[in-house]
Amino acid sequence: MCFHFHTFCTFVFQNQIVFKRNPFGHYLFIKLWLIRLLGCITRKRFNGFNDLQIRGSEIIRQLPDKNVLFISNHQTYFADVTAMLHVFFASLAGRDDNLNYLSYIWKPKLNVYYVAAKETMKAGLLPRILAYTGSISIERTWREKGQEINRQVKMSDVSNIGKALNDGWVITFPQGTTKPFAPIRKGTLHIIKSYNPVVVPIQIDGFRRSFDKKGIFIKKKGIKQSMHIKPPITFDLERSNDELVAQIAEAIGQVKK
Repeated sequence: MCFHFHTFCTFVFQNQIVFKRNPFGHYLFIKLWLIRLLGCITRKRFNGFNDLQIRGSEIIRQLPDKNVLFISNHQTYFADVTAMLHVFFASLAGRDDNLNYLSYIWKPKLNVYYVAAKETMKAGLLPRILAYTGSISIERTWREKGQEINRQVKMSDVSNIGKALNDGWVITFPQGTTKPFAPIRKGTLHIIKSYNPVVVPIQIDGFRRSFDKKGIFIKKKGIKQSMHIKPPITFDLERSNDELVAQIAEAIGQVKK
């Protein structure tokens, strides 16, 4: 026991992970153990109670380590991101379109972030804990506390997303809401134009039927969930904003047919 503890301590201090922080001041050692713990708790939601059908996970292994922006439709506050993190970590550990063998959670990629509303991430203890795993909390410009609003984009929010892209991968939901076929917010387009990231579309389904709106409580078991990771897309920035927004909507399956 003492030998194993000594070996563990030596490994930790040699890698200096105890003292390392990400650009937002979060200790990577704490983030690592939160991801491991939450990963163990949540995996059965996608590989147990329900069966997540994954397509395109091999694309994850082909991406650069930094400046990657994942864009996706949105169905619940937390379950969508949680499932994506499972799939990313499993793919990087060599899994092909599956979440078999939870050992993939032992060495997660720690420079993965996700964009979330500040209002949501401060609503209780659990969201605050989840925020430590990689949230980039922003102030919504169109809605707050259930009311429609109209305010300017905070440049510090855009800067924080750029900081996260410079450090690693960022997940964002261009619609900014869990309502299907909602319009694409042009903030995502601003990020793409400002930082020129590799843009990877993801299309999900089944989460709305599986979980409550927050994605915390299981609403129904045995639901077929799906996650389709698509090849990176390119944008002709000479086209109009409306055309580019339409391209994003098409890529994440949010065009009514």
